[in-house]
Parts: sequence; structure tokens; C-alpha cells
Amino acid sequence: MPSSHSRPWPETEPVAMTPVAEHDDIRDVLRRLLDRHSTIEDSRLAAESEIGYSPELWSLLVKEMNVAALAVPEDRGGLGYGVVELGIVLEECGRALVSEPVLTSAALGVHALLAAERSPRVEELLDRVVQGELVATVTALSAQTDFVDATRAGDRWSVSGRATNVVQGGAADVVVLLAQSDEGPGLYAVDLRTASVRRSELPVVDPSRRQANLLFDDAEAVRLVGPGDVPRAVESLHSLGVIGLACEHVGMIERLLDSTVEYTMQRRQFGRAIGSFQAVKHRLANTLVELEKARSAARYAAAVFSEDTGAAALPAAVAGAVCTEAVIATASEAVQLHGGVGFTWEHAAHSYVRRALGDEPLLGDSRAHRSRIADLVGL
Repeated sequence: MPSSHSRPWPETEPVAMTPVAEHDDIRDVLRRLLDRHSTIEDSRLAAESEIGYSPELWSLLVKEMNVAALAVPEDRGGLGYGVVELGIVLEECGRALVSEPVLTSAALGVHALLAAERSPRVEELLDRVVQGELVATVTALSAQTDFVDATRAGDRWSVSGRATNVVQGGAADVVVLLAQSDEGPGLYAVDLRTASVRRSELPVVDPSRRQANLLFDDAEAVRLVGPGDVPRAVESLHSLGVIGLACEHVGMIERLLDSTVEYTMQRRQFGRAIGSFQAVKHRLANTLVELEKARSAARYAAAVFSEDTGAAALPAAVAGAVCTEAVIATASEAVQLHGGVGFTWEHAAHSYVRRALGDEPLLGDSRAHRSRIADLVGL
């Protein structure tokens, strides 16, 4: 497929949509690992820890499952897969409600570094993020406006200003941000371990996906992308972020539906399982329809992105709109169909409610995605 289109939609069905046995293998291995190490109790404990996730589980994900290396070209030290395979990982992470930085570091952070012009410093950062030695995040996840200026002094770049609502900004080692300089906008990487930066954690709906404000004061930075390539790089990061969240939401919907079906088959009233009542059957069937819509939209967007990043904006927006609505509706149904126990904060369904609501403002709610769809198709 060509890299640019006269229309905003893909012109052929992506080959990457074709099911292959290897995808099932990736899913099965990762699901078994997360079933052992990331129960809902594990997820809640990890979210309450000092850094907001489990270093032990993160090490397993990057060392045994190579999640950060999955979509990295082989000549850059990766496994050479694409966003389709990364989407499978994110689906399973959403299903298990992991708080580890798979989306922010293994997906967005790695992708941002791959978009940079090659240099010894960039290659070092990329290698250490891929190996899991450094955790990266990207301010493009935030729907807020950042106010960051970049300054060059000889070969040295530095940034000053404020980046708001940075996902996992309180624990990340590296942040990729958009900053303005006299030359124009650029993407910059800042090593938060050594830079002059003040972090302030923010109250959030979802404690498993923390956010922080970052205040930079002449912090040394590496320019990744210059003014000429910034629009393409930012759009690519935005599309990948939307697709990544959509894939996570597919996994969340699947887990919620499975657990709700299981509960309604066990819970009995009037001598019958409540799942046998027609009204409950209809609600479960509607949830299954939501799952299939979300799964189709997210996987198609991931397949398009893998084949032609430039054509992914529209499928990403569709996936964002469909999956955001579907996961919020499903979480609400799960709470209600679990009855009285479902309305307690201690029930697992409420952690999924918090994640669904917390994700909504990160890259836009369904209305914002639909507005983007209208812009892309010229309505």
C-alpha cells in the first residue's frame, strides 16, 4: 500500500488481519503468565505500591515475553513483529488489568525512540528501554496542553516548562515530550533520573494508571524529531496510543463478560440460575455484540497501522470511538448484573470501571473520536 492516500481510509484489507497460529501461541503463553502473576488482588497491591506497579511482573514481561522488543525491527535489537502482535499483548494486559507500563513504555516509548534519527544516545536509550532497564512514557497520552520550551546551546538541548497529566510520570525514567524552540516544534527525550525536574503526583480515578505533572528547569534533553517530521511523528504516536487503549479495552470487555456469564450461571433465584432469565440473556447478548464490535475495530486498526502507519488515523479513531463506549457500557452492565455484591468497591468489577473511566480523557472520549472521524472524511 502507498504511504499516502487521496482518501483517508485504507484501500485494501490488510494482510495482517489473517489469523495465524503464532498469534494464538502468544496469547496463550501471556495469559497463563498473567493468570499466575496478575490476579485482581495482585493488580490492586501493585497499584498501591510506591511506584504504582510490580517490578517483578514488569521484569517477567520484558525478559520472558519480550513485550518491549516485540514490535522493534530485528536490525534495532527487536523481534521484528508489528502492532498486530503488540495488540495481542495489550489485549491480555487489559484483560488482567495490569498496572505495569506496557502501553506507555513498551508501545509508545519504544515507538517514539524508533521514530528518531539514529544517534549513539538514541540507540542507547532505545536499547535500555527495550531491555526494560529504563521505563519510558510519552506526554502525547495526555489530553491536556503542555507548555514546554526547548533551547539549544551548541550541541546541547535543554527544556523548561510544564508537562501535565503525564501517565506514569511519577515513576518513569525517560519522558518523550513535544516542545517549541526557535527552530519550531520538536520531540525530545528527557532522562528524568538526572534532569532538573520536579514531579507532583495527581489524584486520579484509576489508581492503577497514575499520572503526574512534570516541571522542567533547563533539563538536558535529546532531540528525537525535528520540525519537519513532527506532524507525522505526533500523528503516528497518537494513532498508536488510541489503538493501544482500544486493544486494552477489548481485553477488559472480554474478562468482564466472562466473569458476568459465570456469575449469572451460579447465582440462583426462584430455583433457577438468573442467567436463564430472558431479560438477563438479552443483556449478556448485547454485551457480546459490544465485544465483537470492539474486537473487530481494534484489531483492524492495529493491522492497518502495521502495514501503513500513514493510513491508520481513521481506523484508530473508529476503534477509539467504538471501544471507549463499549468498555464503559460493559463495566456498567457487569456491576449491575452482579447484583448487590457488584455494587461494592471491593468487587473486581469496580477496578475495571475505574480503568474505563480513567482512560476516557487520556486521548479523547467517544465524542472526540467521532469528531475526528468527521474531520478525516470531510464532513
